[in-house]
Amino acid sequence: MKILFIIQGEGRGHLTQAIALHKKLLREGHQIVGVLVGKSPSRRLPDFFYRKIAADVHTFDSPNFLPTARNKQANLPGSILYNLLRLHKYVQSIRYINRVIRETEADVVVNFYELLSGLTYAFFRPKAEMVCIAHQYVFLHPDFKFPAEANPCLPALLKFFTRLTAIGANKKLALSFRSMREITKDRLVVVPPLLRDEVLNLQSKSGDFLLGYVVNSGFGKEVITWHNRHPDVRLRFYWDNKKAAEHTPIDERLSFYQLNDERFLHDMARAKAYATTAGFESVCEAMYLGKPVLMVPAHIEQACNAYDAAKTGAGAVSSTFDLDRLLELSETYKPNPYFKHWVDRADWIILREFEPELLFREHLLSTCVPFEGSYSHT
Repeated sequence: MKILFIIQGEGRGHLTQAIALHKKLLREGHQIVGVLVGKSPSRRLPDFFYRKIAADVHTFDSPNFLPTARNKQANLPGSILYNLLRLHKYVQSIRYINRVIRETEADVVVNFYELLSGLTYAFFRPKAEMVCIAHQYVFLHPDFKFPAEANPCLPALLKFFTRLTAIGANKKLALSFRSMREITKDRLVVVPPLLRDEVLNLQSKSGDFLLGYVVNSGFGKEVITWHNRHPDVRLRFYWDNKKAAEHTPIDERLSFYQLNDERFLHDMARAKAYATTAGFESVCEAMYLGKPVLMVPAHIEQACNAYDAAKTGAGAVSSTFDLDRLLELSETYKPNPYFKHWVDRADWIILREFEPELLFREHLLSTCVPFEGSYSHT
C-alpha cells in the first residue's frame, strides 16, 4: 500500500512514534509516499527526526499552544487568539494536505494527532483511508478515568479536540500504558506504545545521575533552584530552548542540552531516575527501561498521562520539579513487569490493523447505512 504520514510536530512523542511505525511498515513491504509535519514558528523539528525518518519531510503551518510568559504552562486564552489570527494560514495548510494526498495517490493516510488532517477530511473527503494513531485517542475510551481534580470542562474540551483530529477516520489506534477492550462502534482499538528498536535493544543499568526532559524551557529555573540546594547531585536535562546553545553547562553537576535523541536514549539507559513534564512517549521509554519517573504536567493532556501512568506503576506525580521525591522513589521503585510484555507485543497488534482486509472491512462499516424498519411495496 501507498501510505502518507501526517504528524503533529509539537514535542517529541509523535515524531518518534512516526519513526518507529515508518520502519515497521517498510519491513512489511508498504511504501511511504510522503511525510508531512504540522508545526508553529515557536518550535523547530529536531535534527534526529530528519535523519531517522529516511523520507522527504515537508512542513506546514498548524495550530499550537503558546506557553505563558514564564514558558511553563500552556497559555489557553493567548493560544486561542494567536490561532484565530493565523486562521488564513491553516486554510492554506488544509488545501495543501488535500493536494498532497491526491498527488501522491496514497491508499492510506496515517494521522499522528494532527488537527488539520481531520479538518481536511471534513471539508474535502479524500478517497484515501485514514488511520489515526496517538495516545490521546485513549481519552475517548469509556473505561478511561480522568484525574478527579481536573476541571470537568477541560476533559470535555480535550475529547472534543481529539474527535476533531479523527474526522473521517475509519479507525483510531489508541496507544495505551495497558490493554483495554476494543470499542467497535467507535472504531477504537487500544494498542501498545510504539517504541523504536533503539529503545527495545538498550541495556539498562542504574547510574549516579538524574535525567530530565522539559518541553517548555521555563521549567529549567525550577531545576536550577533545586540544584542550588543539592549541589552534589548530578543532573542532565534536555529542553526545547531555541535561544540556548546545543550544550548549556550550569556547573560541573548540571547541564542542559538541546534534544539529541541518540544521546537522550543513551542517558535514559544509564540514569538513576527520570523527571519529565509527562509526555507519553518518554514516560513509556523510562518504564520499559525500569526507571522511576517524576511527572510534572504542564497542561491537561499531560495531567491525564501522568495520572494514568502512575496507576500503571510509572512513579509519582508532582506540581513542581521536586527531585527530592524522585530520589526517594529511586530507592524503593519496583518496575511493572506486565508493561514490558505489553510493549513487546506492539508489532503484532499494531501491524495487523494495517492489513488490507481489515482496512477494507472498516471502510465498509464506515460507509454502509444500517437498515431499520420494514419495507412494503405498494
